[in-house]
Amino acid sequence: MSPVAGDVSPVAPPLHPWAQDAVAVAEQLGTDPDEGLGGAAVAGRAVADADRPSPGLDRSLAASVLAQLRETMILVLLGAAALSVAVGDAGDAAVIVLVVVLNTTVGVAQERRATGAVAALRARAAPRATVVRDGHRHEVPAAEVVVGDLLVLGRGDVVAADARLLTAHDLQVDESALTGESQPSDRRAGPACAEDTPVADRSTVVHAGTLVVRGHGRAVVTAVGLRTELGTVDVLLQRRRPPPTPLQRRLARLGRAISLGVVVACALVGVTGLARGEPWPLVVLTALSLAVAAIPESLPAVVALALAGATRRMARLGVIVRTLPAVEALGSVTVLAVDKTGTLTTGRITCTAVWHPGTGTTELTGPLPAGPARSVLEAAVLGGDAEEGTPGTEGAVARAAARAGLDLRAVRARRPRTAVRPFDARRRCTVSRHDGPDGPLEVVVGAPEVVLPGRADAAAVVDAWARAGARVLAVRAGPQETGLLRLDDPVRDDAAAAVGAARTAGVRTMMITGDHPATAAAVAAAVGLDTGERDGLPAVHARADPGTKLALVESLRAAGEIVAMTGDGVNDAPALRVADVGVAMGERGTEVAKEAADVVLGDDGLGRIVAAVAEGRRVADNVRRFVRYGLAGGLAELLVMVAGPFLALGLPLLPAQILWVNLVTHGLPGVAMGSEAAEADVLSRPPQPPRQGILTRRTVVETAVLGVVVAGCSLVVATTAAATGRPWQTMLFVTLALSQLGLALTTRSDSTPLWRLPVRSNPFLYVAAATSVLATFAVVYLPGAGLLFHTVALGPAELAIAVGAAAVPSVLVEAEELRRSRRRAHPGQDQSRTSGASSPVSSA
Repeated sequence: MSPVAGDVSPVAPPLHPWAQDAVAVAEQLGTDPDEGLGGAAVAGRAVADADRPSPGLDRSLAASVLAQLRETMILVLLGAAALSVAVGDAGDAAVIVLVVVLNTTVGVAQERRATGAVAALRARAAPRATVVRDGHRHEVPAAEVVVGDLLVLGRGDVVAADARLLTAHDLQVDESALTGESQPSDRRAGPACAEDTPVADRSTVVHAGTLVVRGHGRAVVTAVGLRTELGTVDVLLQRRRPPPTPLQRRLARLGRAISLGVVVACALVGVTGLARGEPWPLVVLTALSLAVAAIPESLPAVVALALAGATRRMARLGVIVRTLPAVEALGSVTVLAVDKTGTLTTGRITCTAVWHPGTGTTELTGPLPAGPARSVLEAAVLGGDAEEGTPGTEGAVARAAARAGLDLRAVRARRPRTAVRPFDARRRCTVSRHDGPDGPLEVVVGAPEVVLPGRADAAAVVDAWARAGARVLAVRAGPQETGLLRLDDPVRDDAAAAVGAARTAGVRTMMITGDHPATAAAVAAAVGLDTGERDGLPAVHARADPGTKLALVESLRAAGEIVAMTGDGVNDAPALRVADVGVAMGERGTEVAKEAADVVLGDDGLGRIVAAVAEGRRVADNVRRFVRYGLAGGLAELLVMVAGPFLALGLPLLPAQILWVNLVTHGLPGVAMGSEAAEADVLSRPPQPPRQGILTRRTVVETAVLGVVVAGCSLVVATTAAATGRPWQTMLFVTLALSQLGLALTTRSDSTPLWRLPVRSNPFLYVAAATSVLATFAVVYLPGAGLLFHTVALGPAELAIAVGAAAVPSVLVEAEELRRSRRRAHPGQDQSRTSGASSPVSSA
């Protein structure tokens, strides 16, 4: 007797589902094998299934705070605070702690906001499941599947829960995510397995998180959430964070190098001071000042903000970023490996002609009379279930058959199907068997070289059609009826422009497709694809199966390339997974492809990828600019502290003053730098070499020159003020802060003067700079601030001297950028003087 579909009190199976008969499992769970669950049962079990994994992998607030405090540069600052307390300088210790608290607050807030943004974007690309409820199919989010649901499975689906199979037709699943087994496993709805059967050998069940790579079937859900086999793994995953991105690893190395250098410098200054007989509290205070001077403590927050901002901007472009490392990796891509169908072409396939060896080619422009061409179409529709509205190749054949006057249901009813082996990338054909009035019939539909091997007449037609850019499908029905179907897929309007833009950006585009070589060559020519070889690999790869695609991506990566791979099908998933950036098609992509990818495109257009590359380069440029700017300021402060005592300045700046300079110059301005618009040439220059670090030789030279110029101007002001009896330390403090803020504005571009850049492209930077200027003046002029920061109010003449000296570095940078821009505008002029290396005084 069938169970009542509305029963809300399922009885848990006494044995494991794989050790029981499938129908018995369904009865115990209150599931009708045909109707599924009723609405009341679903509602009751949705409440009971409270043990689902959380949608994100967020760590606790305390863990986020501790992670921020473990940053190398923050640890050095905390050590500096402890030393301040040890020498009795509570005021400096308070300022240091304030800076640490502010930076930690910004970092934690940004981390949690970025995690929430990524979780929201992931939800748009999350897998869905098809279930039968009250006798009707419903597509629901995987998280809404309940125990007892009747799950409908098909090729390309991600299994939403652990389930016992009720029916299975040529069903195979990829369980590599769960078992590590690389080869797909066959699944059946047959007799029960033994109680102690391992996961990989449970042939009568499917598990959550596995991928259906072939066939179809139905199954009753036996476990969801944390109670699935994958759920136990998910518990472990929630205790781990994603690995750091390459950029973050480079920045961590940079931070360790800076901290090591600071420690060494402090030790040398301390030893030297003690050797001169200086009081040890003053020596410790000087060393402490050196430590806080050289550390760009806002760097982690700036990087986090830049990455999160890029993720949001890419979402507005229709590019859903599923993993944050993809943001920066996109900017470094050197090879773009794309599929043909749906990426370079529209993916709207149309069957336009039929070829039969007896009658030749027949164009499909209307109804066909009885004859060989009509018979080929009849055979082609027997092996599938496609209707006129079905997408893809089968749908195109079904539409052509209907256009030719065939009644699809009547054709299939005359020869009912008794068995079928669905198409897969290995066999490259579909085989079906049918009964009929004249006996059994076997129909094979697939690649011409598989279905009609050795037929010279068919091969000639295939070559001719393929050279015109068409796909070809071969049909064999018994020993007599054979033929070819022509399938046309027009090139996308934006494909040629996207390929050209990628070439201009220094990104090589390669086509990897399973289609005929001549078809691939025709499409490559239509979109302007370079067909030459590089590193021994041609730009067009046809008849590529999943293994071939995987091997090609691995070969490119082994050659030192940064590879972005696009795909939409099950056969693309392995290559998407191993590429540096896997890009799945949002419209046509299967759930398998989306799960394997790092990025999902909203409209499947190649132009979206090029726009994403520009966004990735924008992030890399902005982080590099801040690193250069921050290190130049830190170097200037370090030089001031080292050189000051030799210029009779004693202790040039107190730790509280240096920390305030760092806070106002690296805080809000640093965040604003991460939002700077992309350079005009972002897609007209080659990508950064994969092995190149943040600090190139030119960047190091520029950083050194700018640090020396800023320090020199500041020390000139201080020594002159000291010689004339002016408040030299406060003037030095103001000059050092304002000169760095001026450089923050000139950092907006590497090649264009500030006055040529529109304010509206980054108004936040101007607001941040103005706020920081006011904050600098606040500690000079506000009552009570002088007691904490040991500053005095400056008179008009003293302030004018400080502001004038602070403007010198920015003026020099602007003059250099103007010279370089004029040289680019008139490349033939002054060639003898510009043929060497560019001046090191360039944009910070």
